[in-house]
Amino acid sequence: MTDTTLAPTYVVRTLGCQMNVHDSEHMAGLLEGAGYVAAPEDAETADVVVINTCAVRENAATRLYGNLGQLASKKAAQPSMQIAVGGCLAQKDRGEIVEKAPWVDVVFGTHNIDVLPALLERARHNARAQVEIEESLKVFPSTLPSKRDAIASGWVSISVGCNNTCTFCIVPSLRGKERDRRPGEILAEVEALVSQGAVEVTLLGQNVNSYGVEFGDRGAFAKLLRACGDIAGLERVRFTSPHPAAFTDDVIEAMAQTPNVMPSLHMPLQSGSDRILRSMRRSYRAERFLGIIDRVRAVMPDASITTDIIVGFPGETEEDFAETLRVVEQVRFTSAFTFQYSPRPGTPAFALEPLPKAVVQERFERLLALQERITLEDSQGFTGRTVELLVLDAPGRKDEASARMSGREAGNRLVHFAVPAGVGPDGLGAPRPGDLVTVQVTQAAPHHLIADSPVQGGIYEVRRTRAGAVWEAVQRGDHSHGEPDACGTGAAGATGSVLLGMPALRPVAT
Repeated sequence: MTDTTLAPTYVVRTLGCQMNVHDSEHMAGLLEGAGYVAAPEDAETADVVVINTCAVRENAATRLYGNLGQLASKKAAQPSMQIAVGGCLAQKDRGEIVEKAPWVDVVFGTHNIDVLPALLERARHNARAQVEIEESLKVFPSTLPSKRDAIASGWVSISVGCNNTCTFCIVPSLRGKERDRRPGEILAEVEALVSQGAVEVTLLGQNVNSYGVEFGDRGAFAKLLRACGDIAGLERVRFTSPHPAAFTDDVIEAMAQTPNVMPSLHMPLQSGSDRILRSMRRSYRAERFLGIIDRVRAVMPDASITTDIIVGFPGETEEDFAETLRVVEQVRFTSAFTFQYSPRPGTPAFALEPLPKAVVQERFERLLALQERITLEDSQGFTGRTVELLVLDAPGRKDEASARMSGREAGNRLVHFAVPAGVGPDGLGAPRPGDLVTVQVTQAAPHHLIADSPVQGGIYEVRRTRAGAVWEAVQRGDHSHGEPDACGTGAAGATGSVLLGMPALRPVAT
């Protein structure tokens, strides 16, 4: 194994959505392939700091420059340190970032993640900042190296870009038009991840249910879900995010009929007012949205439905907002990401007259209170129910009586569960991250559930998985991350590089 004690260290800071999280895994993989090693989690600095930015919200620039401001003094004390800025805000602001923060060494966009190591080297050699932004995708991100954040779960991109023209959204101009991967490539990546220990995958796209439009198959997404059901060892399949306008019944049928496709759906509503939806250029109306939800729940009564909602879009009246409250009450979302409208330069809605801040804030608080009540009622409905959890690699909520571990049930609800006396999260025989545990919910809270049945003489069953076996091997230090069949995971600072390109198949014993 190569000695990495003198290798330069790196850290990648991610701001934004799941797509950014997955892009950051590729950035980490590229850096490790170039000879860098991850800085320890408690390290105050690193030789290279990469900030992967988001541009969706108005405070995106504030967050970026806040991060850069904190790094300025560190770089002054360590001049050899390099700072790179990538992602959507880099694609949007380009050279402006270096003008505002001249201590930045590299700026790269959403279409050229692959050049990050080369730009860092060029900046060192030339002793000047390197700004390189491509206008269109050059290399599909999923063909790039990757260092995954988790052993049990993995992200798989099925498409990049978006063909919609929502008036509030800047993503299409930064990510480009939709580009679809071929189904065989996607399934090969999923199978490879499973062979390396993953038991859960999330299919990613800006609009997953328009997948296939590029190669002329509008039923491609439903077929892809069904094909995932044939992959041995794959316990859970999720996807995000679909667009209501493109949501078809064949997808609902595929979800209901494919056992490992989870009964959870994140589908952005944005507004319950048809007038506002029209102004947003969202090509559906409230009744269509409600109809999709009705059909989903007709075949999956316990489906978890989550959403995104914008409050205070320009021109929104009290009547429009009341329509949003009506739809929220009718759908009864498990949870909702609620946002106050954020004007983004470069979008059609930017020229519209904004609503008074006080009006938007008051509406936002009303919506939040409504959704909090509904979320709690949803949680309370799980009291006494038996659930199967995928154990997370994170400590659970503790109390005086028990140490708990955490997991997520099929609908993606967070559950903190107790383990029998003498086992404990760190004890012999404890469930491992990636294992599946069956317990009974004993208590509900707004944003999590408690399952103390294992210490109350109730239900407690553990199903060990290959993900747990890999996690255990990593803890023992006898699982290599640098061989040709590497899994692309590892603790911060783990030695060796990760696999270049698509992961290779490798059986893992349970």
